[in-house]
Amino acid sequence: MSRRDPEIILRQMLDHANEAVEMARGRKRDHLDTDRMFSLAVTHLVEIIGEAAGRMPVEIREKWPRIQWAGIVGMRNRLIHGYDIIDLDIVWRVVTSELPLLIGELEKILSNKIL
Repeated sequence: MSRRDPEIILRQMLDHANEAVEMARGRKRDHLDTDRMFSLAVTHLVEIIGEAAGRMPVEIREKWPRIQWAGIVGMRNRLIHGYDIIDLDIVWRVVTSELPLLIGELEKILSNKIL
């Protein structure tokens, strides 16, 4: 299997999204300001999700339009290239609101084996 295998990419996205959501469980937004390791960890997990999404073949992206592929990749690009001006409010919203929705979509795709 290759780095471009859609199932591997989806599983990577799912694993990292679950990890970020689990890290945030029981925490508050201000922990991103006060716990540097937490902030770096969840930011990096969001970057990895975006990197994986960017490797997803176009035909698979088109098949699953409910997943905001361009937005996920765009978030990765903003975090990587604008690392000195990261808006932690956006990171928090992504981790606590958007990743749980993404997890649901990824689980649906992977459980149905409908790639």
